[in-house]
Amino acid sequence: MSSENKPVVPQQEPPQARVAPRMPPTRLATETAWSGDAAAKQRAREERDAAVRGVTSIDAMREAIKRVARDLPVIDEVPRIGVLDAAAFRARAAQGLPFLLTGVTTRWPLSSLTPQTLRERFSHLPVRARVGDYINTAFAPDRAMQDMTMLAYLDLVAAGTQGLPPYLGNLELRELNSMCYWPAYFSKMGPPRFWLGPAGTVTPLHCDYDDNIFAQVWGSKRIFLVPPHHDEFLYPSQANAILYGSPVDPEAPDFDKFPLARQATMIECVVNPGDMLYVPAGWYHQVRALTFSLSANRWARAMPFALNGDPSLRRA
Repeated sequence: MSSENKPVVPQQEPPQARVAPRMPPTRLATETAWSGDAAAKQRAREERDAAVRGVTSIDAMREAIKRVARDLPVIDEVPRIGVLDAAAFRARAAQGLPFLLTGVTTRWPLSSLTPQTLRERFSHLPVRARVGDYINTAFAPDRAMQDMTMLAYLDLVAAGTQGLPPYLGNLELRELNSMCYWPAYFSKMGPPRFWLGPAGTVTPLHCDYDDNIFAQVWGSKRIFLVPPHHDEFLYPSQANAILYGSPVDPEAPDFDKFPLARQATMIECVVNPGDMLYVPAGWYHQVRALTFSLSANRWARAMPFALNGDPSLRRA
């Protein structure tokens, strides 16, 4: 569920020039390969990201999140609580731990939709589907995507496919958002993103360095969470300054290939219709649909709550 990893359509290249990395390169390798112009653009983007969030730098914010996480209590489950008002939510979020609110989306008109409703009322919507091996290429710039209509996507799902089922992920669908009532938990939020697909669709392990509220509208999903400072056990690679991916699969970890993963704390929870999960900035998470599911999320665009307005990070 990445905030800056928007789908892109791969450009056609000569076969001999095309390189398809399984995971994004490390930051050092990326910087080494950049031309001066590309590096300047990347620095400019990180400066804009920092300005939007009101922090001195994204690097400093990332390191602060991991430093604060080392002092967090160890948890083995995500607490489930009732609906909170904005003040109570922010106070709880400042503790730096994930939690799950129940009954948040049950009153959203969107919650009454079904796949058949989507077929009848929203068949015309243009969507971009993740197809093929979108797990191993999740954070690469040339992952396989297909543009189609909502109807074509639902027909593709109904027809069945070998391997991973196609997935609609990280899409800004304003027609669906008009049926959502988002609580004002974040003072500054990015646009809503929607996630639609059958059982078996997966967003692999990654972290966003923004606070996140994830709403389960219908269906159920299994989510694994790993605290920020355990990134040293996850063999992370940088997709961009606020998005990191990991090749470790919490559902079936390969400890021969990734032995340090044995030391990572992995917390499992299931989100059901009506639930809203708070994922603090920097927490790694992997998401698998257990049934045909519709989810939506929003990322904050401010200093993460866990940093409690750290004055040393505030942008002048």
